[in-house]
Amino acid sequence: MAARKQEPKARIPKFSSIEGEAEFWDTHDTTEFESEFRPVDVKVAKRLSKGITIRLDPDTMKRVRELASNRGIGPTTLIRMWVVEKMNEDRQAVSEMPTSNRRPSIRQEPKIPRRRGPIRTQQE
Repeated sequence: MAARKQEPKARIPKFSSIEGEAEFWDTHDTTEFESEFRPVDVKVAKRLSKGITIRLDPDTMKRVRELASNRGIGPTTLIRMWVVEKMNEDRQAVSEMPTSNRRPSIRQEPKIPRRRGPIRTQQE
């Protein structure tokens, strides 16, 4: 009977949480585990977002860069986070408001009646 070749036991543990995995990789070098890496197929979606340009004065831009750097992210990411956060706050505030106090959104604006016929002007 031929002896079975046993695969070496994996040294990368199974993690019960993202925090546990993060702690493990914070204290270990990935190059120690290269023999355990397996290739994966990765599909990258097309760019799903649209861009917008805003202009900020130099002092504001400097402050945004500092705040972003303190968080370890780019200024664009920080501004995008702020916009999404503000939109969520606004949505929450509006949903808690009595219906009678809500301002109509753009989609709810009352339609202005269209005037039929030619517009007449007074001649002097």
